[in-house]
Amino acid sequence: MADEKVETFRYLNKRVFVNNVDTYASKYVAKFLHSCVVGASLSDDTELEMEEEENKLSPHDEPAKVKGTFQIVGTLADKTGEKSSFTTEEYRHLKREELLQHLIECDVIIYNITECADQIEEATWAVTALHDKLNSFPSPKMFILISTIMTWAMSKPSDPDDPMIPLTEENYRRRRPHPNFKDHISLEKLVVKLGKTKTSQFSTYVVASGLQYGMGEHVFHYFFKVTWSGMVPRLPVFGDGANIIPTIHINDLAGVVQNVIDQKPNLHYLLATDDSKNTLEDIIWAIAVALGPGKTQNVSKEDTFLTQELTQTDIDSLFVNLRFEAAFLKDNFNIHWVSETGIVENIQQVVEEFRHTRGLLPIRIFIHGPPAVGKSTIADKLCKHYRLHHVKLKETITETLDHLESVVRMGGGEKGGEDFSGAQEFLETLKENMEQNGGQLEDLYVTRIIRDKLMSKPCSNQGYILDGFPKTYEQAKDLFYEDGDDSDPDSKKIIPEFVISLDASNELLKERVLNLPESLVEGTSYSQERFLRRLNRFRASNVEDETVLNFFDELEIHPEHIEITSSDDAEYLLVTEKVIQIVGKPRNYGPSTEELEAEERRQADCRLRLQAAEKAEAEHKEAMEAEQRAARWEQWSQRLEEVKSLEKELLEAQSVLIREYLMTSVMPVLAQGLIECCRIRPDDPVDFLAEFLFKSSPQFE
Repeated sequence: MADEKVETFRYLNKRVFVNNVDTYASKYVAKFLHSCVVGASLSDDTELEMEEEENKLSPHDEPAKVKGTFQIVGTLADKTGEKSSFTTEEYRHLKREELLQHLIECDVIIYNITECADQIEEATWAVTALHDKLNSFPSPKMFILISTIMTWAMSKPSDPDDPMIPLTEENYRRRRPHPNFKDHISLEKLVVKLGKTKTSQFSTYVVASGLQYGMGEHVFHYFFKVTWSGMVPRLPVFGDGANIIPTIHINDLAGVVQNVIDQKPNLHYLLATDDSKNTLEDIIWAIAVALGPGKTQNVSKEDTFLTQELTQTDIDSLFVNLRFEAAFLKDNFNIHWVSETGIVENIQQVVEEFRHTRGLLPIRIFIHGPPAVGKSTIADKLCKHYRLHHVKLKETITETLDHLESVVRMGGGEKGGEDFSGAQEFLETLKENMEQNGGQLEDLYVTRIIRDKLMSKPCSNQGYILDGFPKTYEQAKDLFYEDGDDSDPDSKKIIPEFVISLDASNELLKERVLNLPESLVEGTSYSQERFLRRLNRFRASNVEDETVLNFFDELEIHPEHIEITSSDDAEYLLVTEKVIQIVGKPRNYGPSTEELEAEERRQADCRLRLQAAEKAEAEHKEAMEAEQRAARWEQWSQRLEEVKSLEKELLEAQSVLIREYLMTSVMPVLAQGLIECCRIRPDDPVDFLAEFLFKSSPQFE
């Protein structure tokens, strides 16, 4: 019997092709298959355990006794993406001939057309080309088309007299598609038809998938995103929201595909939906409660088209109204359901998958330090960088009082609204306590207000920076351990991950406060006397054995100590950079499309202003240089005139002496020489005159 058991589970590896293996549905189907062994869905858990024991190899065992694995290969939608860890091969920029050769090498070919309508044409070609080659296949092949229940969108109820009776696979010949999904149903019919020619060599299946959810989300991603980020105060329900939407968790869809591969059912068309009969309003309400303030509002269908993040396919899918019963897979398949009862019943699990898949994990930071050290300044910079909520004591108390007054004034009563009597009672208690304590609240109420703030959806989703509170060990214990219970799961969700302890010398702190403008200091705790009292109280409370930092040390959340040595803005930028290095990268979506566009416009405006400023500065500089050149030219010209005048005066002074010399010494002799030259008339008058002057020179004499 043991030998027969081993023979029963002798499965070889299967090579599986998945198109667009980097898109949502294809990726998770491929990842799921990669983690499975061939034939696993044919046995229950007990048989699997027995099989694993029998399949443990010794050096003399035959390799054929080990169950095979699914080797995933596929094409990519993003031709430049990195290779996935769960794929053996990935194909980019293939010609049809090359792609067909890869398909023939595979045992199972999966084409998903639920996300990309442009894959319909390729899937049509692929199933036709494979069918043409079926007689030359070295081994039998299976073609699975993952389609959509939108090919049923216009179908009439199976019983017109009782529309509550769900549709099943038996009604698939009577299905009528949504007008935008006619190409989908044409491909479905082709796949079913080609699979009936020679089933021993080429079997085909169509899996009509409900709207997929789970992991990072797809169709419902818009609702998860805007709720998580707090982009809207109320989550929109398009239309009346009464339409029933067939759904399936993406891993359950992968389980259906696994069963099709393992079991090779005799039914060629299968429905893949969970047991839920949730309406659109049910689904959106569940998302709003799990991730946001739990408030929804109905908006017109026309407003749906104004939502940029929803494609036409998404919009069509959200308005489908079908009641299904996936009878065949319920009765025949061995599926380990992740979410058999649907998204509403399993919303907490789905939300956790959404957060972890998208990396949307909260960042919780506590900043500790003496007054005026710059906690709020640095916290503001960190909040802007990480998109966190800045929780400050005074502002949070004011916000809570305003909110309670608003609830009392509105009278409660709306769906998802707060309890009116509870809000009124708490508001009266707070006001009474403040009157008794000169406008201050006792630690009991402060702790409750801050705790409620930290447990609010925005802080739970994105995270927070807690600034300046708690100040003592007891306050920290009361805040993070409700009723002293350190095992409370809610407490673990609000305890900071990072504790930043800032410090500076008393002299620097005093200097910083003294340099503050009087308008900022007046009436605040930064007046000289109040500040010194606060500073002394802080120093006194942080030299004992039980300080707020000791509390976090006991939790093994060791504070990061940073010393502030200057009150310059540059110092706070350096400290902020240090904290960013400690905390790491943001864990959120990053800026939205609108924010990116706004940032681009802001940067463009900055560039224009900078260019205008540079141009103005260049023109000013050029004008200044021209003015300086003109001034230097004028100065040089003036000096040149002065030099010329001095030279003229000098020449005139020198010319007087020369004239006197000429008149007294030269001219008489020259005149006499000219007279003699006229009288004698020599052949060379010049030579005669020169000789005469030479002989008549007083020096010669």
